[in-house]
Amino acid sequence: MSETPEITSLLAAWSEGDTESLEKLLPLVEGELRRIAHSYMRKESEGHTLQTTALVNEAYIKLLNGVNPQWQNRAHFFGIAANIMRRILINYARDRVAQKRGGPGIQLVNVDEIAVISNERSAELLALDDALTKLAEFDPVKSRIVELKCFGGLTAPEISDVIGLATPTVNLYWRLAKAWLANEIKA
Repeated sequence: MSETPEITSLLAAWSEGDTESLEKLLPLVEGELRRIAHSYMRKESEGHTLQTTALVNEAYIKLLNGVNPQWQNRAHFFGIAANIMRRILINYARDRVAQKRGGPGIQLVNVDEIAVISNERSAELLALDDALTKLAEFDPVKSRIVELKCFGGLTAPEISDVIGLATPTVNLYWRLAKAWLANEIKA
């Protein structure tokens, strides 16, 4: 993740309504957003119709449509972006399952190749999302750590900055959450 302090200052300016800072920010964060999106897409099945570029574009749209964002720092921004990408993929998987059952079709923009996502990968993604939702009900901090680490690609120190816990605590909670999720998904 880029360590440039310029990103944090541009995020702060954007939070204060400076639209010029947003124009300067987007090229600086694009590479990291692509890395996060690629990390998500690498976990998907081959032939997934949603491509990295489309995932980044949809995340941009959602980030830009946010009402007066109050960014704490770049780790906070990338954590939110990772959460948005996760939601996009979860919604995509749900739509795919609904389509299989005769529901409405999927409508995506910027899809380069037309292919079918495997139903098994959709089911796995939905199972993980369900388990994370259950974890969030009784331990939202551990759920957020999993989300930031797995889906956002943030390191323990970066997660520590985002949620305000010590790095050793983040590492401990990560191990506990990972074990809980493994048991929940097996069940």
